[in-house]
This record gives sequence, structure tokens and C-alpha cells, in this order.
Amino acid sequence: MNIYETDVWDKLKHCDKPIVLYGMGNGADKILDIFAQRDIPCADIFASDGFVRGHTFRGMRVKTYAQIEQQYEDFAVVLAFATQRPEVLARIYEIARKHPVFAPDVPVAGITRFSRAFYKLHEAEFEKACSLLIDTASKECFERIINFKIGGDIRLLQPFFEKERVYGELLHLQGETIVDLGAYDGDTVREFAAADPAYQKIIALEPDEKNFKKLQRKCAHLEHLFPFQLGAWDKEETALFGAEASRNSAIGVKGKPVQLTSVDALISEPITLLKMDIEGSELKALEGAKQTIRTCRPKLYICAYHRSATIRISRHGKAIFTV
Repeated sequence: MNIYETDVWDKLKHCDKPIVLYGMGNGADKILDIFAQRDIPCADIFASDGFVRGHTFRGMRVKTYAQIEQQYEDFAVVLAFATQRPEVLARIYEIARKHPVFAPDVPVAGITRFSRAFYKLHEAEFEKACSLLIDTASKECFERIINFKIGGDIRLLQPFFEKERVYGELLHLQGETIVDLGAYDGDTVREFAAADPAYQKIIALEPDEKNFKKLQRKCAHLEHLFPFQLGAWDKEETALFGAEASRNSAIGVKGKPVQLTSVDALISEPITLLKMDIEGSELKALEGAKQTIRTCRPKLYICAYHRSATIRISRHGKAIFTV
């Protein structure tokens, strides 16, 4: 693979323009912490107009983009949030036509940061993963993602498939029995039902209480839906869950107690599709679904962007670093 020589943090370190942060919240906190560690100056912060209320973030008054443009002749923008909303994406690309825009990769879960040094340390593993992909388009997409995570260049984020094509041409949904782990407010449940009207059953797990109520309400019209207020894990136990009533709710060291279960413990029937979007707990959930996967061989639709890497302990007590 042809991998970028310079990572985004070095680009920002040597940037000759004022650096302004676009967005607030957890992602912005992580980026500003790295700025402090790398001695990268942040000149200002702005948000979309509807989020500007005269408040401050990390000691900086949050401004509008228009105010930033009025204050600085030229500047570089660092994105501090993710989005798939078309109007927000259009705004970002509009800004990128006038100013350099960087999108640093910071992990949703865990502390390992993706960088060129991280890639080089695990280069053989990445090369092996790429070699397992069956077609040229997938390999090119894999390389673009690696380079985006290293260089932060938003031009590399080209859609591989629209979601409708994913459900039709890749997953071939036809009368499926689906397990949806991390069902949120039922958004993917409704998408599955629309893409596969002949579905047999959908079993949906969502541990966040507020999200679960939304799931029940928004999907009340669907037949053969079995929702459970449970978190997906490698075994049955109770854990603390940081409930934010959002996509960022996750198992952690604080929050409300929530019941966890494994797919193997919950499912006693054949399934044909297993979906996971569970904020960095995917490895644990996969460990808890081994028997189901071996027996049913379902299609796997699994988010892998939450962590750069994870540590697990082998049966011999040895730490294994999994990319």
C-alpha cells in the first residue's frame, strides 16, 4: 500500500495559518488535549450557527463561521465531530474550497491514537488484512481509509456504496432473521425492515433506557420485532453504562447498572445477519457470539471504527494487541 509519509498532527504542528476548531464535545476535548501535548496552538473555535449561544468551550468563546472569517484573513480548520447529514457535509466541503480542512482521527473508545507510527508498528497486520479483501475496489477503499486516518484529508472520504446498495448488493437482504446489537432508536431496524420486507424476525438490543423507549415507540408498527433492553458482551453480567441517550452511550467506569448478555446465551435459533454498532465493545460481543457464528454462519455487518486497537488477555495470561 502507498501510505502517507506525514501524519495530520505533524501537518498541524507546522501549519503557518491560525488553526481554528470546528465543533465542540468529546471529540474537541480529545483534539485539544493532543494539541496541548504536541504544543499545537488553537487560535479559536466555532460551531454551526444554531449551536452558538454566547457560551465558551475550554476557555474560548464559541463563535460563528462568519465571525471567524471576519476576524482572520486566512486560517486552517480542524473538524472535531463526525456527521453524515448532507447539509452539514455540504457546509464542510464549502469551507474546504476556501480554507485547508483537517479531520484528525481520535478514537471513540480506548486511548490508542492512529498515526503513521502506529501504522508502521503494525504494518504487517494491515497488509495481511488488505490481502484478505477479494476485489480491487475494496483494497483501494481500505488504503484510502488508512491514509485518511493518518493524514486527516477529507478528500479521501469517498463513499464505497450508498447504504441502499449495501443492503441490496452486498448484504443481499432476502427474508433475513436479524440480530441488531446497538439498535439505538431503531434507525437500522427500520432500514432493515424497509430493505427486506420479507424479513422473518428482528431481535434488537439497546442498553440505554431512553434510546430503548424511542426504539419501542418508533418501531411499534413493525411485526416480528423483539426488542431487549440489554447490552451485548461476551457473557451475562451487570456493568455500569454511561447513558447519554445518544450514539455515544457506552459501557464504562461510571453510569447506571445495565444487564449484559452474549449472543450465544440469548439466541437459540438460526440467524442470518448479525449487526453490531456498540461503541467499542464489538470484540467482546464477537467473543460472545462465537458459537452462533460457527453454527449459523450469518452475514456480519460490524462497525470497526470506534477503536484504533484493543488489548485482550489470552488464556495463558499474555496480553495480545489486536489491531
